[in-house]
Amino acid sequence: MPTYVCLFNWTQKGIEEVKGSPKRLDAVKKTFSELGVEIKEFYLTMGRHDLVVIMEAKDDAAMARGLLALGSRGAVRTETLRAFGEGDYRKIIGSLP
Repeated sequence: MPTYVCLFNWTQKGIEEVKGSPKRLDAVKKTFSELGVEIKEFYLTMGRHDLVVIMEAKDDAAMARGLLALGSRGAVRTETLRAFGEGDYRKIIGSLP
């Protein structure tokens, strides 16, 4: 399954309601699971981004649906990076002309 590194920042609404964010995370996990997306790792971070989440999805379309569903709730903004593990990295580099 494809892996994604997702960088999250709370919106004004999200930070104003930050105490409710653990319950929102539980709801998002359920929604993501129904869409074929699994949260593998979740981190609260300090610095430019508020949260970093590692996810796997059955495909890019499932990931897009999950992130659109999440974004429509208005608590976070996302930046998503498609990640390739070491094995894929070696295959990609090895296939270069």
